[in-house]
Amino acid sequence: MNNWPWRLERRAEPSIAMKFASPLIAAVAMLVTGFILFSALGLSPLSAFRTFFIEPVASTYGFGELLLKSTPLMLCALGLSIGFRANVWNIGAEGQLIVGALAGGAIALFVDGLGGFAIPLMLLAGILGGMAWAAIAAFLRTRFHTSEILVTLMLVYIAQLLLSYFVHGPWRDPAGFNFPQSQSFDENELLPLLAETVRVNIAFLIALALAGVAWFFVSRTFAGYRMRVAGLAPAAAAYAGYGEKRNIWLALLIGGGMAGLAGVSEVAGPIGLLSPDISPGYGFAAIIVAFVGRLHPIGVVLASLLMSLLYLGGEAAQIDLQLPASVTGLFQGVLLFYLLAADLLITYRIRRARPDVVAAEAIKVDNPVNVQT
Repeated sequence: MNNWPWRLERRAEPSIAMKFASPLIAAVAMLVTGFILFSALGLSPLSAFRTFFIEPVASTYGFGELLLKSTPLMLCALGLSIGFRANVWNIGAEGQLIVGALAGGAIALFVDGLGGFAIPLMLLAGILGGMAWAAIAAFLRTRFHTSEILVTLMLVYIAQLLLSYFVHGPWRDPAGFNFPQSQSFDENELLPLLAETVRVNIAFLIALALAGVAWFFVSRTFAGYRMRVAGLAPAAAAYAGYGEKRNIWLALLIGGGMAGLAGVSEVAGPIGLLSPDISPGYGFAAIIVAFVGRLHPIGVVLASLLMSLLYLGGEAAQIDLQLPASVTGLFQGVLLFYLLAADLLITYRIRRARPDVVAAEAIKVDNPVNVQT
């Protein structure tokens, strides 16, 4: 018998307030879940929260690590959010990041005598590498109507195998004691640090600048407007003559280029060489960042800092609380789950049904024949 007194009622129009409140609701729900989890594990929730969320950024070095880890997340999520607005679902930023790192690393390893041009050429190669990898999905989608979701996802595994092949084979450092890694990059092939006491480099400033460029593109250019219309009202976009193929190519190339830039900023930054584990899953985590940030550049910047904190907290929890590495993925997944649940309140509201309505529905369910008679 369906006598539950609460009902979901569709709103006349989506709630703007809930659109911005749902990420906050999801974050609070994630913290509540963490409180329950730490209690179930026999840990002091307050001490665990301090270890997870406060101690990693309690020093200048820790704050620098927060900005460092947020950089690839921010770059990938900015590119993905532009595509998601146009209903182009690129979920292969991880593979595009890896290919961008390979392309930029190739410049560092095999092109000599560049001097001060090394960094710009590496960054350009990384962008072009990511775009080329995303172009495969764009071509298959526009030419053969394949799903860009499946293609970009499958290309991630191919990119990972390519990276593994190169660092285990032709690009392996002969003086590296048989470790699967390339030679270390020269000093002029590494991104300058923002300060001597931290590891964060100018890639963070580049990411912030690109967030501003992304905002301008989405809100102030015709191409951005065309992509927004295609995402909100595909039929209206087709009627207006906005080419779907052009949007697909643009969305995937932007996402691929940004992810490729994230990849080369990692190998030319804190890593300083090519290795099999240049990314702990930044490309996949960027999907969560994009949605937590409401596909808006400013929101993406804030969400990338939150996701970076989860990475740092997970590392601290492994060391101080003896928790497994999967605790980071757990918090990321829980955050996305609660966000999707809270997003329901954008188009629906919870209302208490009138007692007579509840009673009438109960009678109708229990006695369908009598009601019809």
